[in-house]
Amino acid sequence: MNKIRVGVVGLGRLGFTHAENITSTKNASLIAVCSHSEEELKKAKEKLGVTNCFTDIKKMVETIDLDAVILVSPSNFHAEQSIYCLKKGLHVFCEKPLATTIDACKEVEKIVAENPSKVFMLGFMRRYDPSYLYAKKCIDEGKIGRPILFRGYSVDPNSAIEGALKYAAHSPGQFIDMAVHDFDLARWFLKAEPTSIYAIGGCYLHQEYKQYDDGDNVSALLKFENEAMAFIFAGRTAAHGYNVETEIVGTHATLRIGSVPQKNLVEILDKEGVRKECSQSFNERFDVAFKNEIQEFIACIVEERYPEISAHDGTQASYIAEMATESFKNNILINL
Repeated sequence: MNKIRVGVVGLGRLGFTHAENITSTKNASLIAVCSHSEEELKKAKEKLGVTNCFTDIKKMVETIDLDAVILVSPSNFHAEQSIYCLKKGLHVFCEKPLATTIDACKEVEKIVAENPSKVFMLGFMRRYDPSYLYAKKCIDEGKIGRPILFRGYSVDPNSAIEGALKYAAHSPGQFIDMAVHDFDLARWFLKAEPTSIYAIGGCYLHQEYKQYDDGDNVSALLKFENEAMAFIFAGRTAAHGYNVETEIVGTHATLRIGSVPQKNLVEILDKEGVRKECSQSFNERFDVAFKNEIQEFIACIVEERYPEISAHDGTQASYIAEMATESFKNNILINL
């Protein structure tokens, strides 16, 4: 069969990773890339051998014969670009969040429903990480009894704060940018929707976030319709590195994923003592998950089936994140 012809929009850290993964994915071929950065386009030419380079997504779609696109653009462009590409007859992989407003999320859902022959997939990569997949299997098989608490920590290293601050003016906030992963996981593991949320946080190290009504460290407490609980913490100031930690407490057992963040299984014994190194970026920690989700996207196109994760999952996660942001800004409990 002919390979799926793919174009990638956005070539930042994650965009380049997705583009690179396409080059090694069965039944897929990287045909074109799009970025506002000439430096990123040059890197794609030199390292990935792609010659069709664009600075405008519409020109790329109208010029090149593509089957699918991977959208890794800033969050506020996700809905608009997803809708445009679906209407142009393309399969779409869109990075999280689905959109930065609920109305936009619902509009994407509508267009996805109107184009049933096209695969639409969201980039909640943790669902494709081997450890998270195994934990989900354990829960579904009843090995931990009734799940009653989800705890999620998602913390970026303070060493990456310069890049985060550059993006702050365009960011919809820490709950939508980072904690949305944990909101999605909580729904996935607990198999329920939240009924209330209360969020707090602040600018503990980087006061610059105050001007954007955001925090450098935030948290939220949720109650779900099945009475399960969730606690979410998202931060930007970890001294040790990139730290994603998850715990699911059940009536019979507890599952923990990444409870001691580590780069690999190596222990270093030196004059400082015995220690393990931590991953320093999401690309490093979720390298396998990023490969798996792109392979699943292409497989869904080839096999003419839909991925497990839907546009509606994106809407629900964004809705929770939006309500968490409102709770944080106004210091109120919100019933959902």
